[in-house]
Amino acid sequence: MYGADSARFYEAQHTARGKDYRAEAEVVAEHVLRLRPGASSVLDVACGTGGHLDPFGELIGHVEGVDLSEPMLAIARHKHPGVALHLGDMRDFRLGRVFDVVTCLFASIGYVRSAAELDRTLACLARHTAEGGVVAVEPWWFPQTYLDRWVSADTVKWEDTTVARVAHTVRDGDASRMEVHYLEATPEGGVRHLTEVHRAMLFTRERYEEGFRRAGLEPRYVPEVLSGRGLFLGVRPGR
Repeated sequence: MYGADSARFYEAQHTARGKDYRAEAEVVAEHVLRLRPGASSVLDVACGTGGHLDPFGELIGHVEGVDLSEPMLAIARHKHPGVALHLGDMRDFRLGRVFDVVTCLFASIGYVRSAAELDRTLACLARHTAEGGVVAVEPWWFPQTYLDRWVSADTVKWEDTTVARVAHTVRDGDASRMEVHYLEATPEGGVRHLTEVHRAMLFTRERYEEGFRRAGLEPRYVPEVLSGRGLFLGVRPGR
């Protein structure tokens, strides 16, 4: 998942297209701070190349990140040299401390492979959340909102690299399967073709909420925010 080439393409695509990490962080912070006024620490799980780290640091306070991909973390470390970034699997990592807010954004939760793994992941996020703290999760699409056979395409220029990306997503049982093709062109290397496949689970809203409750979190759902998929918030009971 997200090797060196994928990490570079990920950063190029979202940087060149102007993904508004700040606006997304503001939405999350607004809802989180209503539930946990005075929150001062954030753990961003599946942080990728770290686009949300600086905004969360400014909006909430101390911030750290976790990701399964070392190449993604390498980019994040270069961009955020003062931030603690940890290599770890969102299903079962152990940092030995808790945070006021734990986030998992950009539908990364969809990469779990089953409902059991969803429960493991939410339990892991809850373990790293302080009493009275909040877990914020951006889901992948629900079965009824997912659009089958979706095609997307774009071309971006980033530094000395041009990347063309074409993706096709189809229903695959209880998940979606996205096949992505890249054409990368550089002055020195010419043109390369790379392909990757992303499979994301299509859980219902009710199954997400069940998973939050199993993790000991009190769930609520904010519809339509972020990329239109909404945002789940789970409060860990306590002070």
